[in-house]
Amino acid sequence: MKHHDTPADSIATTCPYCGVGCGVLAAPGHVEGDHQHPANGGRLCVKGSALHETLEDTSRLLVPKVAGYEVTWEEAIDRVAGAISDSVREHGAESVAFYLSGQLLTEDYYIANKLAKGFIGTPHVDTNSRLCMSSAVAAHKRAFGEDCVPGCYEDLELADLLVLAGSNAAWAHPVLYQRMSAARRQGRRVVVIDPRKTATADLADLHLQLRPGTDTLLFNGLLVWLHDHGALAEDYLAEHCNGFEETLAIARSCAPSVQAVARGCDLAVEEVECFYQWFADTGRTVTAFSQGINQSVAGTDKANAIINCHLATGRVGRPGASPFSLTGQPNAMGGREVGGLANTLAAHMDYDTPGALLRVSDFWHSEKMARGPGHKAVDLFEAVHRGEIRVLWVMGTNPAVSLPGSERIHQALSRCQTLIVSDCVAQTDTTQFADILLPAAGWGEKDGTVTNSERRISRQRRFLPLPEQVRPDWQIIRDVACSLGHAHAFDYTCPADIFREHAVLSGYGNGGERVFNISALSQLSNQEYDELAPVQWPVTEGNPGAWLQTRRLFGHGQFPTPDGRARLVPVSSLPPGQLPGPRYPLVVNTGRIRDQWHTMTRTALAPRLFAHRSEPFIELHPADIAGFGLIEGALAVLRGPGNAGYVGRVRGSTGQRTGEVFVPIHWNGRFASSALASSLIRPVVDPISGQPEGKHGVATIRPLVTRWQARLLLRDPRLASLDHTALAYWSCQRLPHSHGWWFAGGHEMNWREWGQRCFSREPELVMEDRARQRYRAAWLSGDRLDAVLLVEPCVQTMPDLDWLDSCFGKGELASEQRRSLLAAGTVEGEASGPIVCSCFGVGENQIAQAIEQGMASPEALGEQLKCGTNCGSCLPEIRDLLARTGAREPA
Repeated sequence: MKHHDTPADSIATTCPYCGVGCGVLAAPGHVEGDHQHPANGGRLCVKGSALHETLEDTSRLLVPKVAGYEVTWEEAIDRVAGAISDSVREHGAESVAFYLSGQLLTEDYYIANKLAKGFIGTPHVDTNSRLCMSSAVAAHKRAFGEDCVPGCYEDLELADLLVLAGSNAAWAHPVLYQRMSAARRQGRRVVVIDPRKTATADLADLHLQLRPGTDTLLFNGLLVWLHDHGALAEDYLAEHCNGFEETLAIARSCAPSVQAVARGCDLAVEEVECFYQWFADTGRTVTAFSQGINQSVAGTDKANAIINCHLATGRVGRPGASPFSLTGQPNAMGGREVGGLANTLAAHMDYDTPGALLRVSDFWHSEKMARGPGHKAVDLFEAVHRGEIRVLWVMGTNPAVSLPGSERIHQALSRCQTLIVSDCVAQTDTTQFADILLPAAGWGEKDGTVTNSERRISRQRRFLPLPEQVRPDWQIIRDVACSLGHAHAFDYTCPADIFREHAVLSGYGNGGERVFNISALSQLSNQEYDELAPVQWPVTEGNPGAWLQTRRLFGHGQFPTPDGRARLVPVSSLPPGQLPGPRYPLVVNTGRIRDQWHTMTRTALAPRLFAHRSEPFIELHPADIAGFGLIEGALAVLRGPGNAGYVGRVRGSTGQRTGEVFVPIHWNGRFASSALASSLIRPVVDPISGQPEGKHGVATIRPLVTRWQARLLLRDPRLASLDHTALAYWSCQRLPHSHGWWFAGGHEMNWREWGQRCFSREPELVMEDRARQRYRAAWLSGDRLDAVLLVEPCVQTMPDLDWLDSCFGKGELASEQRRSLLAAGTVEGEASGPIVCSCFGVGENQIAQAIEQGMASPEALGEQLKCGTNCGSCLPEIRDLLARTGAREPA
């Protein structure tokens, strides 16, 4: 159903961000939630609602390039195919590798995997999804026999007890958080397990703020407690599970008592007992877990420790009762389905599955099949660094930023003999190393399918025209395959051709052994494919085996293992790969923030998505700020065992445990001078899944000593050639009417000379107060503002920039506005302050003023200011502001 203000030409498509898989109605310049899509029912988070603000093409890669020069597509395809064939001939198939992305559509993923493993013969095909959900994949396989999420989103609402482990859903999965929050108001309990008090903890009846890395200990202790208190499903274990006795014995050796668990997890005994009692008493329990579990050297064990407790209580695949992996990317699950991981084949078949290799090679009519698993992400780039992999094709991802040990990744990319990058963005930290750049379709220009966290396949439909020299990923891969001589196997004319083949393969030789089966969709016509409604797999004709077309799996206790029984997996409590010590006393946790996505290539284009957190930051407990001699709001440097440091603005939070810091993952070399979170993380991985330990580094911290802080606002970045050489720190952001930069330095600056170098002319307005170490200048073209530079001795004296930014939106400045420029005066109203609600641009000062006027509840503030009434992600901050002001709802 479309609303009355929905453009008539709107297309039903999907959001390209997290794994929730929200439906979107999109048209050029307009985006809204699709009320007919079961994942979101019309809801969108602030990132999703700002999608139409990220479609500008100024940063687009629009033509193929080889060695920095524009070439035709024919030449680019020939160069890619030539590099691959030469490397295979001279060094073997394994000298070629592909690194894919959860941003690709399933059809793109399928054809890339087929070309690499089936026709080039290289097993080295992995994906950035390795960094976010591969531990969950490995845990599912060990426990259930196949990578299957048993539950569905409805279970998050049906559960009487919701346990959120390592999941900041309020910021990472906001639409699911809204559904959880609505269910919370109906009286169910919520337990949040997280070392940080995140926005999600606002839901919690019980927040277990445990020591990082001790999740396995907590859930092993739960299994022991359930056994000792007679709370296990004995009949279910006997009829449907293996491995219980061994699993319990190992759990007991790690967690012999509640006291031992509390001591190891740094929790109160009463907190642990409360959690255990609630779990025992509540039949309808969902444990949803995400990166805080997965991104660990023991991520697979942590996930299995969770699944063990669900199996032992029979809470798998039942309404409101399942373990539930929340996926990070929009199509991470689609990539898993088609074999996008280095240790899988396709259609949920593995190299070690009897007959699978022959089955896939027969289906593809391939004589060059890769014979065994390839390098997983971290090892793949190590092989590039060693020179074993000579041709690397990166599609739709930015490994120079996202992979741990970023300095070594940069070295590997620079050493690679031929680096091919397919992307829609011209300049990223990865594309700067590319030998061949291929302009790929971006969101809005792509056509295909994606699969969300609840196994729901949705259509991604194109609603924007493709730029003339831009091609979809599947078409680029097809053309390279044809140039390599494999046209007979890659004669696809549209994404529907690929999807049908993928669907046939899912049922090929599948007599019910594999749950993943969408063979009933293999006969879709092009029109039926285009009109395909969201559907959960399996989708089969005749329902072979035990897998019914249902929203849930395994509810009848039948599993895709040789004996049909699930497996409890014995897991020990392993320590993190890096532990703090005298030299590096702080534990570093990394993660997402509310309004940005991955490496910001899209979200940084929308000014309102920068309003909530405009700079890289380092969040610490106030006691650590004092203990390390820091100042809140000033800059500091985190430095770990590597050479690189992370520079960010100090933020205090009592929700942070002492001795631990949090930094966001998003900033990179395009947006800040030294803010790569991955530079603080060593490339240690889970030995089973290969997933890096992305949330546990070590570091020390010190203040960044500066003599001055500066803000530069530019109408258009092309008006200046910015000189960063003398700056100790810089970061940039989009503002509503201008482009803004933060600068800081420790050396004395001649700002007149600096401005002359940047702008090639003197400013029209200058104000200098050397006694106060203040300098201000403005450049104008007639009465139109081009740039303003403000220099202050410290950040605390910097004026609010809302009014100045608004001046860039005016065609001509009035005389009063021109006179007020260097004073940065708020001629036209009070500044809104730091943005709290990005959906409606509501700032902290506006909310504080409304509270003073008697708005003493989130509902009252929402009615007056609209804050918190759309995606709801700002509600925890609103409640925090209410608490800090001591506001009380009227009796």
